[in-house]
Amino acid sequence: MLLCLLAGCATDRVASGPANKTGSTPGGSWVSIQRGDTLGTLAKQAGVPLVRLQRFNPGVKARHLAVGQRILMPSRRERAPSGGPYRYQIRPGDTYTGVARHFGSQASRLQAANPDVSASALRVGQLIQVPLDSSAASSSSTSTTRMPSTRTSPANTSALPSSAGSWPWPLDDYRVVRRYGKDDRGRLQPMLLAAQQGDQARAVAPGEVSFADTMRQLGKVVIVHHDNNLQSVYALCDKVGVNTEQRVKAGDTLCRIAKNPDSGRFILLFDMRRNGNPINPARLLQ
Repeated sequence: MLLCLLAGCATDRVASGPANKTGSTPGGSWVSIQRGDTLGTLAKQAGVPLVRLQRFNPGVKARHLAVGQRILMPSRRERAPSGGPYRYQIRPGDTYTGVARHFGSQASRLQAANPDVSASALRVGQLIQVPLDSSAASSSSTSTTRMPSTRTSPANTSALPSSAGSWPWPLDDYRVVRRYGKDDRGRLQPMLLAAQQGDQARAVAPGEVSFADTMRQLGKVVIVHHDNNLQSVYALCDKVGVNTEQRVKAGDTLCRIAKNPDSGRFILLFDMRRNGNPINPARLLQ
């Protein structure tokens, strides 16, 4: 049940652009997945053709959407022709590196495609050209039924960040009461860490808070989106200390651990995900 909720059961949508509650995004935005979302329903709510939404999110697996996973909603000014290059509208906080990573390209290729646009002087609303790798372009034009098995990008296959193995644990004083792995039924289960009263979970790496609210059966939950399309999840809290879209540094306080009413212990549920798929936190933590 916990894994199911983490995989696709949020309670709110967060947008960094002008998206409203119905998903209309005339200016383009980022939105976070909530319970029951599919690419099809998001496209319909926003009035965006499904294939267009898929092309603007080449690293997203339609059948594996996850809590806190960010989806780019294109604006009417943007274009995504089959094979590229795309016409992309700069949003707050954008860099050539971040845009290139999302589309499975390289910052150097974006700079070459936009010789008159300096990487240090990007302006919100500015239109740039985004060249695509041949593999990304091919997968963007693949039909919906084949998308899950054929769509790949460097965001899915590239190595973990060079800092992997040195990230701090989310608690200063902890005991592992359940390791990440499969249970007796073969279902993946996230890590559980025993804490002390008053302990607070801390961010394991710099990033942006994509979710900070209550989630059914998980209490207060914080999800942080990191570089390399990594997400860290902190659940079973009773008080949240951050807001959505807030930038955090490694070690910043996120939430206070709640007392489990059944066991009487203070337990933090901690999970790491990449491209929306669970990964072993041991691959990143020191």
